[in-house]
Amino acid sequence: MSLKLGDTAPNFTIATTKGEINLHQWSGDSWVFFFSHPADFTPVCTTEMGRTAQLAPEFEARNTKSLGLSTDTVEEHLKWISDVDDTQNTVLQFPIVADPDHKIAEMYDMIHSGESSTAAVRSVFIIDPDNKIRLTMTYPMSVGRNFDEILRVLDALQTGDKYSVATPADWRPGNDVIIPPSIDNEKAKQMFPQGWNEIRSYLRLTSI
Repeated sequence: MSLKLGDTAPNFTIATTKGEINLHQWSGDSWVFFFSHPADFTPVCTTEMGRTAQLAPEFEARNTKSLGLSTDTVEEHLKWISDVDDTQNTVLQFPIVADPDHKIAEMYDMIHSGESSTAAVRSVFIIDPDNKIRLTMTYPMSVGRNFDEILRVLDALQTGDKYSVATPADWRPGNDVIIPPSIDNEKAKQMFPQGWNEIRSYLRLTSI
C-alpha cells in the first residue's frame, strides 16, 4: 500500500525485543519515530541503532518514542543489540520489531524492488499522537540517516501544531516562523500580537 501524509498509520500487533506491542496502544499520547533497516548485523544499521539509543534523552524531550524494525527475529535482534551497545558505546532500550516474514515492511511499503526484493529500505515515519503520519523519508540502503534532521523535523512539526505556523528552509528552534497565508492580517493580529515582518503579502515572518 502507498501511505500518504495525513493517513492513519496502519496498526499492528507484533513481537519486539520488549515483548509484544500494539502500535496504537504502545504509542499512547506520544509521537513515534518508526524506522526500518535491511537486516541485523550490518554496518550502517548498527551505527543508526546506536545513534538512536544515544539520542534517547532528545527524543524523550520531544515526547517521542523510537521504534526500530529489521527483517530478522527477536532472537537475532537481541544478539545484535549486544553488538550495538558494545560498538556504539550506548545502551539500547527502545523496542525493535521482529519482521522476518516482511509483514510490517510490506504493510508500510518498505520493500523497494530496485534496492532488494526481500530487505526493507531505510524508511522513516514520524507519527503524531493521533496516529497520523506526518512525515516520511526513504534513504537508500547504503546511506545512513541524518539524525539532526529527524530531530529538527520533530521540532518543526510540534512548533507548527502549537502555534499554527509554518517553518522556513533550514529552520531551527528560536528562528522566526512563517504566518500561513490562510491566516489573514486581522486574525494574525490576534494570534501574533508581537507583530511580524511582511516581506511579501504571502510571506510574513514572526517570532514565537
